[in-house]
Formats: sequence, structure tokens, C-alpha cells
Amino acid sequence: MLRLSKQADYGIVLLSYFLEPDSAPGTGNGMPRSARDLAQLAELPAPMVSKILKHLTRAGILTSQRGSHGGYHLARPATEISLASIVTALEGEIAVTECSPLLTDRTCSHESHCPVRTPLQRLDSIVRRALDGVSLAELVEPTTHRNAS
Repeated sequence: MLRLSKQADYGIVLLSYFLEPDSAPGTGNGMPRSARDLAQLAELPAPMVSKILKHLTRAGILTSQRGSHGGYHLARPATEISLASIVTALEGEIAVTECSPLLTDRTCSHESHCPVRTPLQRLDSIVRRALDGVSLAELVEPTTHRNAS
């Protein structure tokens, strides 16, 4: 079964709170969000939210600013943030199988003589392209949970 981790799932949920209905479509240039506020909005544990926000900041998806008017912002328009970049930031390289050429720590001992290695590696590529083709703006409807904010 292909499944996103809770961390990736929660990361997408948290990023959705950056898309404000009053900002330009797809830009997500709304007000800054603190980790505490996001934890309350999403009803998630604050330590998990902080960890996710740090990963997203390191990956260049968010920027952070300290101070009384600080918080987290999208680093670029939501139309330019792919689902693949979010998942990669939170889970590492996207790979369906252990023999994916994207993985540096490949551990399959049967790789050299596996009859389905090439088709499975093609599947990795297809999944990656599909996730690359979906932007945060497309993924999240700006009105999904606005009554909570």
C-alpha cells in the first residue's frame, strides 16, 4: 500500500492554513502563522507541528521570521510548491521500492538479478512525476477549514 506518513499528511494540512482567502489566488501571501497558532488550528501536538515547520523551512518551502510580527510564511507562491517537494521535505526521496535509483541507501540484496527491477523503477518515476504535477494551490481549496480561523 502506498501511503503518506502522518508527518507528510500533517505537513500538507499545516501548509493549507497559509492559503488565505483574501490573498491573491495561489499565492498564499496571507498573514504569518506561529507554530502555536498552527497547532491550535490543526488540533495537532505543538512539538510535532514545530518539527514539521522546521523541516519545511529547511527545504525552502517556508520562511521564518522572529519577533512580535514574525512567524512562518510560504517561501514562494503555492502554485510553485509541488506535492512532491512537500513529501520529499518531510519523508525523504519518493521511492516505491528499495531499488529506486533515487535512494542512496538501497538495501535490496536481489537488485542485481530482479526480473521486475526496471518496471518498478519506472513506477517510481511515474509516482514522482504525478506528485510533481500537483501544486499546493491545486491540492488545497482556500475555504476548506476557514471557519476555524
